[in-house]
Amino acid sequence: MTALLDVDGLSVAFGRGGRVLDRVSLEARSGEVLGVIGETGSGKTTLARAVVGLSPVTAGRITVDGTELTGLRGRALRDYRRSGAVQYLFQDPLRSLDPDLTVRDLVAEPLAVTGAGSREQRAERAAAALRQVGLDPALADRLPGRLSGGQRQRVSIARAVVTRPRLLLADEPVSALDASNRNHVLRLFDRLRHELDVAVVVISHDLSSLAGIADRIAVLYRGRVVEQGPTAEVLSRPLHPYTALLTASAPRLRREPGLPPERLRALGPRPAWSGAGAEGGPGSGCGFAGRCPFVADACREAPAAQRRAGGREVACHHADNWHDGLTEPALTTH
Repeated sequence: MTALLDVDGLSVAFGRGGRVLDRVSLEARSGEVLGVIGETGSGKTTLARAVVGLSPVTAGRITVDGTELTGLRGRALRDYRRSGAVQYLFQDPLRSLDPDLTVRDLVAEPLAVTGAGSREQRAERAAAALRQVGLDPALADRLPGRLSGGQRQRVSIARAVVTRPRLLLADEPVSALDASNRNHVLRLFDRLRHELDVAVVVISHDLSSLAGIADRIAVLYRGRVVEQGPTAEVLSRPLHPYTALLTASAPRLRREPGLPPERLRALGPRPAWSGAGAEGGPGSGCGFAGRCPFVADACREAPAAQRRAGGREVACHHADNWHDGLTEPALTTH
């Protein structure tokens, strides 16, 4: 199946040599959810902002539905943005929604930007979008400040899908919600990707949230994709030690006996060169060396991505043998 989103060798740098993303490659297909996981500072939000043109691209290509976005300039770029083909969901809906606009006007606003239909037609499409995300159109006259957190996030989603996008980017969409609303919103993404045949990229630091809805997962560490592949396979047998740490630390994933984070941290001696200096920019070796219990001299050189069967990919010199140091089984999902 052809990828709807194709990110190829993407690098983003800020300031003098401050590279945030380093040769990132990943893809998302229509009707699927791609989860992008990583800790704070890994480059997740920069990746999403680059896709929508909010972060400058230093190198590489971003293609959405056959259109190379990194090649668009000036009016062509403005016209593409106005088309609504790519929509971005911000982490905090209260801050991203104009507090002085009603729900109806907030949801209809992207249609006004694209020049779609009359005011009445835009209002009808806004009401339909509200129903699609599980909100009563009777809420259309309210201001966002009078809505609950879950309702505001659904308004943001309705505002995003009203243009019938091809790609939906959601940046930490449930981090500000309680457990009940978090589950409702995640199930909503799962439903919308089928109803709209849209590619959904969900960015999160919470692996447990992604486990139930993502078809595939890409793991970012210090601006590089260290592992990616089908969710069930990545979670059941991580190929990269960093993925194993994330998996072992996820509170809502079922844990088989053994492989706690402290055991991973304790295994294996670290050579003297693998301290903070080994975690610098490109060319300084494996970025995970300073934290990896399996680091060796080979890790002085940054590992290249290795493609495996079944859509797996890993960037680790020891992907085939680091498990040999463990006697406990890996983790599984529910």
